[in-house]
Amino acid sequence: MDRWIRSGSPLEGILTLRLPNKTKRPPSFLPLVVSSRILFYRHYLRLPVAMPPTPSPRCDSPSFKVALALALIRFNRIHRPSPSFSSDAQRWKRKAKDRKLEILRLREELKQLEDGRACEADLPIASCRCHFFDGIGELGGDGSGHGDGGHWINEVLRRRFLRLVRWKERKKKVDGPLNRKHFLAVDSENEIEQLGTSVDFLVEFTDNILVKGEIGPSFATFSHQAIDFILASLKNLLSSQKEIEFIEDIVNGLIMRLIRRMCAIPENDVSHSVNSDSDPQFCVQHVIRKLGNEPFVGQKILLLVSQKTSVVIDSLLLMDPFDDSFPCLHGNMFMMIELMEFLISDYVRSWISIEDFDMRLLEEWVRSVIQARKASELLESRNGLYMLYMERVVGELAKILSPLASQGKLDADILPYMYC
Repeated sequence: MDRWIRSGSPLEGILTLRLPNKTKRPPSFLPLVVSSRILFYRHYLRLPVAMPPTPSPRCDSPSFKVALALALIRFNRIHRPSPSFSSDAQRWKRKAKDRKLEILRLREELKQLEDGRACEADLPIASCRCHFFDGIGELGGDGSGHGDGGHWINEVLRRRFLRLVRWKERKKKVDGPLNRKHFLAVDSENEIEQLGTSVDFLVEFTDNILVKGEIGPSFATFSHQAIDFILASLKNLLSSQKEIEFIEDIVNGLIMRLIRRMCAIPENDVSHSVNSDSDPQFCVQHVIRKLGNEPFVGQKILLLVSQKTSVVIDSLLLMDPFDDSFPCLHGNMFMMIELMEFLISDYVRSWISIEDFDMRLLEEWVRSVIQARKASELLESRNGLYMLYMERVVGELAKILSPLASQGKLDADILPYMYC
């Protein structure tokens, strides 16, 4: 052992175990002394020691492998991150990813809207081939909606129309106030909201043609898709028998808004035009006529139009014939009487053949039409054409409803008033 310590080292005297001279070292004592000196030198003094090369035994024993595996498992448990820290990190990563996707989506929408400002106000769309405006302003025209092969709306056209309405709403949201309610999310299935937004789209689209004073090439396409979508949505909602009062308010609002636009004078007045296809007011009248294909909507139209006719007649009685607004009211009277005649001749026969037809609503609007006919008699001294046209409307209605009266399905007091 003494030869492993460099000569002259200060530890030489400390590490050299000296025994009394008279004591003889037993042979078994020497290994113990050597090992003690090595341990003291390595673990307490931390000095390099030149150890003799010893063969490294192979650790192939099963107990050693089990101990090593348990040590690794314990190490992994100690150094594993806490569950709360891991869940928080994952949540923040997911939130950052969602925020990044939302920013990219908003940038894309903003780019589309900025690009659309320089383009036309309407999206490019295929022209309508269904002859939607055939028979406009003509009695006996194909107003039943079957001239184009029946109810043609399907999922493709429905998605395309919703995409158009969403694009309009997004543009309106950017241009308009920030607190404007935005309907029709991408995955929205609320059919009542879709119905309300489609109604707004149709009314605003008719406003555009009244402002321009001319009919654009896309009016037939967009109005046809909007009307078919509205009628299909109403059919589904009415069959479910839910939110009937709310749906009735939407329908009444749609009819009144369209009637006001039909009776309004366009800024670019083209009333002198002989061709009714290019007259915005006649086009709005035709849109209302097409909406009457649904029995519930058609009966509401007849009720509100007949009530509006009575109001206009009262206004004409109190108005100076030389007033500037008199010609406008005069034209509105004939347009509303004509609309009632179109609806009665186009749809009433098919309505009364339906099993669950609402007879109460029918009796209500029939009485309103009779009341408008009586009110028109007061204008006979000014213009007898009002009374003649109303007589023709009531006569056609009496001819259609007489079978119901004979069957006892109609109130017995209604039919005699028609022939008075």
